[in-house]
Amino acid sequence: MKPLASQPNLTERVYDAILDQIASGALPAGAHLVQEQIAEGLGVSRHPIQQAMALLKADGMVEEAGKRGLRVAPIDGEVMRHHYAIRAALDGLAARLAAERAAQDPSMATTFRARADKILHLGTAAVEAGDVIEQVRQDMALHTLVYDMSGNPLLRRTAEPHWRFLQRAMGEIMRLAKLRLEIWRQHAEIIDAICDGTPEQAERLMVSHDLDAADALHSALMGQ
Repeated sequence: MKPLASQPNLTERVYDAILDQIASGALPAGAHLVQEQIAEGLGVSRHPIQQAMALLKADGMVEEAGKRGLRVAPIDGEVMRHHYAIRAALDGLAARLAAERAAQDPSMATTFRARADKILHLGTAAVEAGDVIEQVRQDMALHTLVYDMSGNPLLRRTAEPHWRFLQRAMGEIMRLAKLRLEIWRQHAEIIDAICDGTPEQAERLMVSHDLDAADALHSALMGQ
């Protein structure tokens, strides 16, 4: 392994490493976060750990645990739904714009199809392997590809803070819900609609996909 880079990139990488552990369930809700142990495990000083913890707290991933420091926060179902509602609106717009561009430029649709199919393959393989973190990564990669295909550079930046919160929610969905392969079937339908140049269909499928995910997580959490 290469030594981790200096700040602020190091803080971001520590943030991502801890978030991966939360999303995978390795650090479940209520888990006490011992900064010294995390620093030792990642091979870094406490300073980037402290900075990453501050970001995780701001994003609702961790919370104060009295004198014990910090712990992994439980998922707030209502906050999660609010995030998904905003993401559905942004993703729906991105899918619509992407389909419009595909209709206008078939070569762009061909390039998008090749990249999207690769992500579909990797995502499905991750489901079969039971790799939750890889499923989340490929899910994010596909939605990011749609943002980029939309031609609106503000969409990706606007959606980014919601994705930080929803990475954890997505991990819970992959672990608890029964939609793992269904999620990728829906992705395939969205890709088809974009490549076919059908904006209304692409937007409808994308919005439904996002709201289905919110419903699946809510049902899974209620069943616990």
